[in-house]
Amino acid sequence: MIYSAEVQNMCPVAKGAYHGPAPIPEEGKWVQAMEIKDISGFTHGIGWCAPQQGACKLSLNVKDGIIEEALVETIGCTGMTHSAAMAGEILIGKTILEALNTDLVCDAINTAMRELFLQIVYGRSQTAFSEGGLPIGTSLEDLGKGLCGQVGTIFATKAKGPRYLSLTEGYITRLALNAENEITGYEFVHLGKMMDWIKGGMDANEALEKAKGHYGQFDNAAKYIDPRKE
Repeated sequence: MIYSAEVQNMCPVAKGAYHGPAPIPEEGKWVQAMEIKDISGFTHGIGWCAPQQGACKLSLNVKDGIIEEALVETIGCTGMTHSAAMAGEILIGKTILEALNTDLVCDAINTAMRELFLQIVYGRSQTAFSEGGLPIGTSLEDLGKGLCGQVGTIFATKAKGPRYLSLTEGYITRLALNAENEITGYEFVHLGKMMDWIKGGMDANEALEKAKGHYGQFDNAAKYIDPRKE
């Protein structure tokens, strides 16, 4: 350790009592976090790229400072999906400090990692007050049956109005319109379920029909349109 001449010539003064850092809530207990291994928690965070043209939702399950589980969901440029694939391999097994200082390929994923780091080390995780935290695999529950990301895609123009393309239920196949051409409901295909049935040996057309459903006042509409063509 190198000290300046001014510090060397100072007389020592006692520091006084040391109480350590303020405890933070982690998985149902209060922890005075001193080292990375003292950090545990499951949480989500959002990041965005520098030109703000894409975003990432990152979910991490941290146990004793190590990332045991990661779910990477991206929306934006096409390259982001491949960045997410690489980030999924990079993140697991690293400490949260390592991950914070690792290039996660996409700026949006890097930003999401930063936001999650802040949440976790300040005791703001989703599992702050959940005894024992959550098991590895918890983030898959966010995807629901069929393990498909929840993405809402709506296109609209002043000239022709809105088009629902994808919602929580799945891929929108038809919109139901009333006599005033207002949307009253929609038909959807749950792609995750459909693919599971096809992989199980079901005929593709049968699986498609079985995976269909509708929402709102869909029956007896004045008109039905394909939102991608009409």
